[in-house]
Amino acid sequence: MLSDFKKFLLQGNLIELAVAFVIGAAFAAVVKSLVDNLVMPILAAVGGKPNFDDLTFTINDAVFRYGAFITAVVGFVAVAAAVFFFVVKPVTKVMDRYKKDEEAAPDAQEELLKEIKGLLERQNELLAK
Repeated sequence: MLSDFKKFLLQGNLIELAVAFVIGAAFAAVVKSLVDNLVMPILAAVGGKPNFDDLTFTINDAVFRYGAFITAVVGFVAVAAAVFFFVVKPVTKVMDRYKKDEEAAPDAQEELLKEIKGLLERQNELLAK
């Protein structure tokens, strides 16, 4: 039973998942810093406030902090925009270039193989005569 547990802990998928989790957490910290230190100040310069946490209304002694919700939505949109424009778009462009290079390579290889095949066929014809 202990050996099965050891095998489970050391299998590739679990290790890869752990590495992905750690890298994801580090990446989240970078994106949060980008949003907090660059994007939100720009929004504050345009909109006048970096956050709306102080916006509330009260009904029968119940305080509704709708400003905190607005701040969370703005933060979410800012994070989504940062990830899209600084990660997804650049990585997509790089992957497209890599894909084009990869697709072009087999064509060149096929041409070379056809040339080699033709040369071998001509050589065989000459040897047969």
